[in-house]
Amino acid sequence: MRDTASPASPLTRAQRWGPRRNPDGSIRFQLWGPAERSVGLRLNGSDVQMTNFGDGWHHVDVCAPPGSVYGFLLDDGALVGDPASRQQVGQLDGPSILTSDNSYHWRNDEWIGRPWEEAVIYEIHVGTFTPEGTFGAAIERLPRLAELGFTAVELMPIAHFPGTRGWGYDGVLQFAPHTAYGSPDDLKALIDAAHGLGLMVFLDVVYNHFGPEGNYLSRYAPQFFRTGRDTPWGPAIAYEQEPVRRYFIENALYWLIDFRLDGLRFDAIDQIEDSGGEHILLEIARAVRSEIGSRHVHLTTENPANGTDLMADLPEGRLYQADWNDDFHHALHVAVTGESAGYYEPFKRNTWAKLRQAMAHGYVKPGKAIIGDSSPPTESLPPTAFVHFLQNHDQVGNRARGDRLHATVDRHIYRALTEMLLLSPQVPLLFMGDDHLSLRPFHFFADYTGAIAKAIRDNRPKEAAIFGGVPEGMSASDLRDPNDHDTFVRSKIDWHEAATEDAIAWAEYVKLLLEIRRGTIVPLLSQATGYSGTVLADTPDRCVFIDWTFGSKVLQLRANFSRHAVALPATTGNRVYPTGDTRETGLAPASCQAFIRQS
Repeated sequence: MRDTASPASPLTRAQRWGPRRNPDGSIRFQLWGPAERSVGLRLNGSDVQMTNFGDGWHHVDVCAPPGSVYGFLLDDGALVGDPASRQQVGQLDGPSILTSDNSYHWRNDEWIGRPWEEAVIYEIHVGTFTPEGTFGAAIERLPRLAELGFTAVELMPIAHFPGTRGWGYDGVLQFAPHTAYGSPDDLKALIDAAHGLGLMVFLDVVYNHFGPEGNYLSRYAPQFFRTGRDTPWGPAIAYEQEPVRRYFIENALYWLIDFRLDGLRFDAIDQIEDSGGEHILLEIARAVRSEIGSRHVHLTTENPANGTDLMADLPEGRLYQADWNDDFHHALHVAVTGESAGYYEPFKRNTWAKLRQAMAHGYVKPGKAIIGDSSPPTESLPPTAFVHFLQNHDQVGNRARGDRLHATVDRHIYRALTEMLLLSPQVPLLFMGDDHLSLRPFHFFADYTGAIAKAIRDNRPKEAAIFGGVPEGMSASDLRDPNDHDTFVRSKIDWHEAATEDAIAWAEYVKLLLEIRRGTIVPLLSQATGYSGTVLADTPDRCVFIDWTFGSKVLQLRANFSRHAVALPATTGNRVYPTGDTRETGLAPASCQAFIRQS
């Protein structure tokens, strides 16, 4: 049911979750509590009875200034915070704070974003990106990223989760930035500062489950979840319920409109099963396109099912720009480390052929449709439909030691891998610290006690086993306890490392590669279409020779990871990397070159 007394904004008119301002200046507090006969509002210490409208919704209109503290009183006298809280007083169990829509004054109103093909993503965890671990402290590091040539920052989930530290994939209050990182206005300041430097900001959102602690929805709205169905992390969500759909649609629009984010990355969408009419992921994307038409907004996914249907061309265009391509990472990781257990096991045979396939076509493993019955061939998508990475938070943080790839493989090999990543047409992503070869580990960490803490701790050997295994000389008992505060502290970036001679040289090298990408490769990508990648038939062993066709031009990548020099094909075009003398006809061991040829 829509409330026709709402303000004129389409988003506000449809808003059912969280407080909203009425035309007369009063605030409508509202809660979907179908299991409750009556609900009360406790506002600044005083109680007000809410009206039960018979459809599960309870609401009341009262005057309240920004900064007011409130919560909802259930039939049994329990006080709960707002499930759509915009800010908490403290932790999840505490009351919520009424925020103001216009308390932050934007400095970069002219920002309209950047085209997707310009994206070079730097993934960060706010709590470990700086010693302070706050939105405000992160602002100080943005100029360096922009100077190096990154064009986007992606934040790991920030929705309020239990405790004061964690990865964020156990979020509970999806509308509330975690208080450990700062206020909503602090987050807006971070995004505003990024825009002033030409950086897009993406946010990782988790719509497939809620965290195991601090979620009271099942108490007053059990219909929010499906009976007898679970995800790997908790009860499955009943997206077919209209109030539930509104919760997630409004949440996506909230981040993109109120915070002016440039895009969202949807976590583990294979666990978002919708038995209703239009799939919730389609409805979210269409709502975004409808509400935000004046700037570039990019929706991406993490889809272990490898489905291509969300990224296929629809009458209104592509609703989702890209998917994180684990197949590329897994094939590459097995090829250069030899690790082949767990997630890497399917890639231990014909590893190099699978790596080439991932780079030329997209997925290696056949995909399963998310929103329909069929999934178009992976080759039918443009290369820009895939986000590629040498490592991300998962593949570092779930390792036994939390160690990074550049600390594991030969430095020359890692350099060639970086060249291959940044000079390929897929959208590249680097994990925080990769810009200066950070030696700091990144562990899995959390802030639980009791049975949940024990379950998380006991699960770490299993996770390590599927992300490279437990190294020789190390036992399962040697794995760090995720709930130990020191595990979190050890994962923080040490920015003093970035000031060393080797780190500065590496950063300049990354900057050079990104300059070449921006000047010679990005201009080709606006013409990216499907069926563009071709693996050369005579590619030598442990080499990657691929051509991608973009209109009248062909981007040619030649990478050699063997121990011997190999000959370059005679059909190579003009070399764009490395720059300088072009008389060489061979490709040295552990090296990569890129060419552009007129087709």
